[in-house]
Amino acid sequence: MQAPQIEAMIKAAIPDAEVEITDLAGDGDHYAARVVARSFAGMSRVAQTRAVYAALGEHMGTTLHALQLTTAVPKD
Repeated sequence: MQAPQIEAMIKAAIPDAEVEITDLAGDGDHYAARVVARSFAGMSRVAQTRAVYAALGEHMGTTLHALQLTTAVPKD
């Protein structure tokens, strides 16, 4: 799975998200993602993580082996 695919899936499910994807190992299945979205306001970190994982669906643990995830609400 390529970084643009991951970004597109997250943005499709969380349209207001700003997404940064970093390939950690150069192997196409170990990534870091930073997802910042106003729609995360009022959600716990666990709920934010679940929203991102839901966006990636069955790819988590299969075509996408590992995802180091950071979520946040914009500060402005």
